[in-house]
Amino acid sequence: MRLTSWLCAPLIVALSLCAGAQTTVSVAPDAASKEDVKKLFDVMASRQQMAQMMQQLFGQMRTMNRAELRKRHPDVTDADLASMDRRSEEFIKNFPLDAMLNDMIPIYQRHFTKSEIDALTEFYSSPVGQKLLHETPAVTAETMRAVYPKIEEAVDAALKRAEEKDSPQK
Repeated sequence: MRLTSWLCAPLIVALSLCAGAQTTVSVAPDAASKEDVKKLFDVMASRQQMAQMMQQLFGQMRTMNRAELRKRHPDVTDADLASMDRRSEEFIKNFPLDAMLNDMIPIYQRHFTKSEIDALTEFYSSPVGQKLLHETPAVTAETMRAVYPKIEEAVDAALKRAEEKDSPQK
């Protein structure tokens, strides 16, 4: 089984657990207010970025899962795959992004002071900050396309070594 299949299920579980997790952190006296952090999230278009990331992630996973599913179950129909796609889209549509962002607020309050949140907000409000936000998804996608063959090659080699190590010696 390819590693990508093994990675997909834990990723979904991890995202689901993160979405429902209640975060309890102590907030420093010089921490930003909840409103300060929300303003940063708004300037960074965090909700839209998370939604876009989810769409990209599930698109990539769908492609990988389809290939793996067809390999394991050659009799799978296009209707089965369409049904799987609809369930995935429904999952993405109902994913609790706002709840996740709310859970992130106290974490930002713990790690950043008010002046740091203000500086980040100022930076991400600037043309360069906005360009960084706009270009990051494309840069990340291009980077993944460029490095994925090397990752896949390294994983395949590691799996081969593990299989050889686990196989009985002759």
